[in-house]
Amino acid sequence: MTEIVRLHAVPTHRIIDPEPLWREVLGQRLRALRRSRGETLTETAERAGISPQYLSEIERGLKDPSSEVLAAVTGALGATLIDLTAQVTDELQALEPLRTPQVSNQVLMLVA
Repeated sequence: MTEIVRLHAVPTHRIIDPEPLWREVLGQRLRALRRSRGETLTETAERAGISPQYLSEIERGLKDPSSEVLAAVTGALGATLIDLTAQVTDELQALEPLRTPQVSNQVLMLVA
């Protein structure tokens, strides 16, 4: 009789939700900032020099803006890239413990 024994640590539970993408969290932060200022997509997009449709796609996490576009949008919202980047990073780090599986320290082997 052959018995299969695991040699590597194995997650003790499944990860239910995939890790959020940078562009998704970025879009959520931009939308929250725009709404906190009481602005419409059109107002912010006009000041940033982009179309409202493109800003909407960025906010919904569908588009990954270039650094130039991101700088224009953050500037139009009275924010800085440093602050926005820090906020997005903090949010991603806060979500990390919820998405990391617990790993057992069991070492198993194949015995024949």
